[in-house]
Amino acid sequence: MELIHGTHKASKFTPQDFITNMPDNVVTNILDRLPLRDAVRTSILARNWRFRWTMLSQLVIDARFFMYLSQTRYRNDHVRVLSRILLHLRGAVTKFSLSIDEVIDDEDINNWILFLSSKGIKDLTLGNWYETPLKLHTHLFSCLELKHLKLSNCYFNPPPTFHGFPNLLSLKLSVVFEENIDLASFFTGCPLLESLTIKDRGKVGKVKLVDIAKLDNLKILSLRLYDLDMKMIKSSSTIFELLGSLPKLQELDLDFKDCQLTETDANKRFSTSFPCVKTLTLSDICLDDGMELSCAFDMIRSFPNLQNLVIRACDQYAGPPPPTDYDTTGLLQLRSVMFGYLKGSENELCLIKYLLACSPFLKRFVVCRWAFVSLVEKLKFARKLLMLHRASPVAEIEFL
Repeated sequence: MELIHGTHKASKFTPQDFITNMPDNVVTNILDRLPLRDAVRTSILARNWRFRWTMLSQLVIDARFFMYLSQTRYRNDHVRVLSRILLHLRGAVTKFSLSIDEVIDDEDINNWILFLSSKGIKDLTLGNWYETPLKLHTHLFSCLELKHLKLSNCYFNPPPTFHGFPNLLSLKLSVVFEENIDLASFFTGCPLLESLTIKDRGKVGKVKLVDIAKLDNLKILSLRLYDLDMKMIKSSSTIFELLGSLPKLQELDLDFKDCQLTETDANKRFSTSFPCVKTLTLSDICLDDGMELSCAFDMIRSFPNLQNLVIRACDQYAGPPPPTDYDTTGLLQLRSVMFGYLKGSENELCLIKYLLACSPFLKRFVVCRWAFVSLVEKLKFARKLLMLHRASPVAEIEFL
């Protein structure tokens, strides 16, 4: 073999160790896609991989990870293991997701949040499945680079000195709002917020329509009506007051559980329409209640470009008799409809008849998760549906 300067000339066919020589950003990208357990275990692959896992930028600590620890000698020392993992991380930590289904001291969690606030955290999820709500320290509100925040079963109360998350895009809160919370100032400090899901676990009605109305950049809204400051929403008009202040809204999810409407707008045509709304979900709505059925009609008619509709009915009924007449004129732009928990009532049939008759572009109509009705009743109702007129020549009715 030819010698050059006293060394062998490398053959072009010599195998290259591409894995060892991968750039750090590529290694980080690969490790971030692995479960945390597997990412840490790459330290045993080779000597130069011993500390590669410390370049992780995304950590998902879920039930699988806790189960793995329970099968090791660290089964009684979860907190120390997680603390050591965090302290060994070398670079920025952009995503942190923690699912808590056991007792972990609030102080430990708040110390982790304090550490993450110095690491440029942008996506933070705290899911507390334990019975007692988590008490969050003000460290959370020092994470000013946050773009996505999801909190479950926590006490939520921003300090008076907090001026908002200037970069926040999505917010999911299933929390206990403190007595003196100022949500108006909080929302004002989140000018870029596009997606909001909110549920008051304290059931004290701290959420106000005027506060949500400050989020004029909002595109996705999921809200339980009972959580609003007015426990008794009168009619569809009250809901439209909120929607009228959200000009960019594209997806709306309203939960009617424990909400009692007292007035009907059945024969009223609303002058305000919402052309940007493409997806509507109505959960826990009682279609046997005339007021709620009327509200469903009102909302569907007021979204001229609505394409996807999901209705999850409930079988409770404590309202007044349904109105006898509905305005069913005009065409809809619906492409997909899904009904869940139907029980085969005439009110449900009335609404479905309207949707099929006024939706010339409809492609898929799904009925799933039937309520507790007999098989005979299901077959009778299914036969009625199949006999209804369909404006769309390609619309298919599926029973799941």
